[in-house]
Amino acid sequence: MQTANPAQGNDEVDLLTVWNRLWLHRRWVVASTLLFGALALIYCLAARPVFTATATIMPPQQQNNSMGMLLGQLGGLAGGAGTLAGLKTPNDLYIGILQSRTVADGLIRRFQLKRHYDIRSQDRTRIELRALSQFSSGKDGLITISVDDADPTFAASLANGYVDELKTVNQSLAVTDAAKRRLFFEQQMKQTKDLLADAEAALRKTQEKTGMIQLEGQLPAIVGSVTQLRANIAAKEVQLEAMRSYATAQNPLYIRTEQELAGLREQLAKLETGNSSGGDLMVPTGKVAQSGLEYLRRLRDVKYQETIFELLAKQYELARIDESKDSSLIQVLDPAVVPERKSRPKRAMIMLMALFAGAVIGVAAALLRAQLSEQGRQRRDGRPALALRGES
Repeated sequence: MQTANPAQGNDEVDLLTVWNRLWLHRRWVVASTLLFGALALIYCLAARPVFTATATIMPPQQQNNSMGMLLGQLGGLAGGAGTLAGLKTPNDLYIGILQSRTVADGLIRRFQLKRHYDIRSQDRTRIELRALSQFSSGKDGLITISVDDADPTFAASLANGYVDELKTVNQSLAVTDAAKRRLFFEQQMKQTKDLLADAEAALRKTQEKTGMIQLEGQLPAIVGSVTQLRANIAAKEVQLEAMRSYATAQNPLYIRTEQELAGLREQLAKLETGNSSGGDLMVPTGKVAQSGLEYLRRLRDVKYQETIFELLAKQYELARIDESKDSSLIQVLDPAVVPERKSRPKRAMIMLMALFAGAVIGVAAALLRAQLSEQGRQRRDGRPALALRGES
């Protein structure tokens, strides 16, 4: 009689004994396999087919622009715009935008997803939409948008809707360098436009208060009018002095000449004191210097704001041109089309996995039942229970 090595006996399994026990309880293995296969078949027949529509987009890439040569015109203002850069890899950013609440709410309103998913809550609808949507970024720099739905046409429309919503949000946000500069100069233009409007209103008030409309053309007209009036007054005074030598004070011609001289002096007084009618555009000669200085200050403010606005407008247009290039547009490489084949459930894979799981569980149950039966029989016989290991 040979003595077996205990260590070797503990490490080895008698496959023939295992096979015999499985054969004796083969009904358990077959029943478990058929049961799991039947359950998998019922699930495959009852489950709704799900279709996956996929769209592929190419996000904008960071590129150099033509702004650097012209930013020097604004000095420190341009420096502020130059510090706006900082975006390195846009793929993760655009995936974050696709997963944002803004995009989800836009799709929920556009496609009436509450009614489509039969959900009343806005939050639960977002969760359901997020669970049925997948976004991935490949090494090639492309972003893939996949949407699952029981309706293939609706799945394709929803995938393309993601692209449309991304474009809409991208236009309202400063994502690329050119978009940041465009937004910066747009804000500066709005502020400068308001300042220009205030300067123009102040100039108009100054013109209404002083009567100064245009310094270059109005001042010579004022001086010429005063000079002409004084010359006419001097001529009338000479004429009146000459008439005194041969005419009396009751002479009609003498009286008319006196009246004409009084009228000329009254007009000159109005020009010198400013007591003119409301529609008179002549500025009092005594206030020409003060009115002209105030007018020049207001006009200078208007010219300054106009110059700043023109420079900002040029920079803004250049930023818009850079933004409109290919580097600032989301390009659709493959729009989503209606899928012809369902993506799940994969019936063949489910059936194979179910049959395999049923077989494994059946084998385990058969071996356990055999072990329990063997232990019970050994107890009845008063002998130690035999393991599944063979004896030498």
